[in-house]
Amino acid sequence: MTVETGPEVQVEPPRQSSLSTAAARNLATTTKSAPQMQEISSRWLLRMLPWVETKGGAYRVNRRLSYTVGDGRIEFVQDGSQVRVIPRELGELALLRGFEDDAVLAAIADRCVQRDFRAGEVLVERGTPAERIHMIAHGRIGQTSVGKYGDEVAVSVLADGDRFGENALLDADARWDYTATAETSGTLLTLSRADFASVVGQAPGLHAHIEEFGSLPRQRQNKHGEAEIAMSAGHTGEVALPGAFVDYELKPREYELSVAQTVLKVHTRVADLYNGPMNQTEEQLRLTIEALRERQEHELINNPEFGLLANADFKQRIQPHSGPPTPDDLDELLCRRRSTKLFLAHPRTIAAIGREWNAAGLYPDTVELHGQRVPAWRGVPILPCNKIPISKENTSSILAMRLGEDNQGVIGLRQTGLPEEYEPGLSVRFMGISEQAIMSYLVTTYYSAAILVPNALGVLENVQIARRRD
Repeated sequence: MTVETGPEVQVEPPRQSSLSTAAARNLATTTKSAPQMQEISSRWLLRMLPWVETKGGAYRVNRRLSYTVGDGRIEFVQDGSQVRVIPRELGELALLRGFEDDAVLAAIADRCVQRDFRAGEVLVERGTPAERIHMIAHGRIGQTSVGKYGDEVAVSVLADGDRFGENALLDADARWDYTATAETSGTLLTLSRADFASVVGQAPGLHAHIEEFGSLPRQRQNKHGEAEIAMSAGHTGEVALPGAFVDYELKPREYELSVAQTVLKVHTRVADLYNGPMNQTEEQLRLTIEALRERQEHELINNPEFGLLANADFKQRIQPHSGPPTPDDLDELLCRRRSTKLFLAHPRTIAAIGREWNAAGLYPDTVELHGQRVPAWRGVPILPCNKIPISKENTSSILAMRLGEDNQGVIGLRQTGLPEEYEPGLSVRFMGISEQAIMSYLVTTYYSAAILVPNALGVLENVQIARRRD
């Protein structure tokens, strides 16, 4: 069977009757955004720090005289499963502070005995004789005692670099005031009173150093370690009043301004031909300054010389009681200083705080700050800072600080009035045009930070921010 078909019909495309949009865009000025940048953050630390004018490039922090004892962290070296204390690090112990005989310190280090512990193991019992010092190389140890009404109370949580039982080296009648229980597995080194006495008996220099340590004027210190101001109160009659003066540190710390710099390069052809509707040089400069400010905040947190994490006093560093950041941990951090102005934490840490609030059935407060609503605890805002590091173990830190020079707090340092100043404390200097027709601009900012008294800044360390499995 054959089917006949009709003649083939040709369909012509419609003729273009107007200008296409693709062609029209070649003649039109598009609506466009300014150049965007993902690196820009809220930079709350730079916004909240009170900036103090620092002429001469340095800021001296004068304090009352304090009798400094070894309150730093002890460091260790590891060789496989064996751990050894660095002999020089024994100078962090109060009675060995300032003692510099390396041979004797090495002899003491050789007497230290390694002890590996497991989670839940009781390391010392309350009320038993204290015969040795314990130095924690790795792990977390909780200290508990008995309260006034017979219930068990938490005393402290210790971690890497901490120690306990230091008074046992000299006091033959020392007893443990608490029970120390391992919260995680770990390793510590112990030094017995007998081994320490054996080294002292063979080192006349160490014996003299310990005697000098015992004669320090401890009765002239207040609870902060400052030289006490003698006074009398509540007396009657013609009582001879004690004389007093306020002694100062002879070598106060000086903070020198640090610098962040870069050279911005712009080709003259770009600046000449492609300068509308946006100024190419201004946009390049804006993004360069944003990156420079991000670096500035990073240095204020992490710089080993003046950064807040590295310069927080060891007595102001605390450990969370269970790992995650609980409301109780924030309370303990808050109560260690007056007039706390803000908490500073990584955004992931703030998320972990929120989870703990939810688990405890708490609804977080909010406060208004610079026109924004931010979470708060006890009325103190909790501000994000993505410059605070997160470790491989998913732990981070929370900072709490008092601010201001008049309030003996944390301050930022900068110098204004710079040549060709573009923003306060930041200058942009034209460096000329190269033979390749490239313009160069030197962008510079000077800055630092100072902690006026130790309790102006506190740190909650080793905060677990990973989500726990249910």
